[in-house]
Amino acid sequence: MGYVFLLIAVILFLFLYARWFERSNIFFPTKGMEETPSSIGLGYEDIYFDTADGKRLNGWFIPADNARGTVLFCHGNAGNISHRMDMIRMINGLKLNVFIFDYRGYGKSIGFPTEKGTYIDAKAAYDYLLSRTDVDKERMIIFGKSLGGAIAIDLATKVNAAAVISDSAFTSTINVGKEIYPFLPMELLLTMKYDSLSKVKGISEPILIIHSSEDEIIPFDHGQQIFEASGEPKEFFRMQGGHNEGFIDYEKEYTEAIDYFLKKHGI
Repeated sequence: MGYVFLLIAVILFLFLYARWFERSNIFFPTKGMEETPSSIGLGYEDIYFDTADGKRLNGWFIPADNARGTVLFCHGNAGNISHRMDMIRMINGLKLNVFIFDYRGYGKSIGFPTEKGTYIDAKAAYDYLLSRTDVDKERMIIFGKSLGGAIAIDLATKVNAAAVISDSAFTSTINVGKEIYPFLPMELLLTMKYDSLSKVKGISEPILIIHSSEDEIIPFDHGQQIFEASGEPKEFFRMQGGHNEGFIDYEKEYTEAIDYFLKKHGI
């Protein structure tokens, strides 16, 4: 009987360790807010909204004068919205309203992040934008960076949008895990798949895939594979620079590529 209890204890430990390993290698949230858009001279609304499963989330709506459209921005896996000032400034500078929000467990949003939870959070953010009378529903752009790219791609398969932009996304967490830990059985360890490679095929809106050939975190071929799996109409922007700094170091090229893509599709 003692061996049975020992076996059960070992199995339980391995299960809990696997879940901890998974969460700690995917999500890196912080709660403290360092800046707001007013820190860079932009007006904004501090927004709270609720998800379908009862989580209270926080976000910022940054308006643009004579806005050409509205960007729903899904950020990456670390920090919170207060660490995205450069991205907010750059997108807003293209005469686009920006709605950036924190997933559950990030910043002032309550709860704990999970794959399913982040999808629910993005849908709630989208629904919030639909409720605003000052947002043109025909000119909404879903934009995601890194982990946010996977979340944006998932959302775009479920809702209508004028365009989709995915920057530095990965094909799936399993594929990333295999590259980092080739000796571990990732299919068994990971329950959160973030399988952008299969989902992107379900997007019918114009899509721009951005990836740097110098990305040191998510290899360039992830972006190439997502682009190849995407349906038409689609564009690919091969950029330079690191995963977290490239869009800042090459701001002119980055914003011009986004501007060209949006204009090409009537935004």
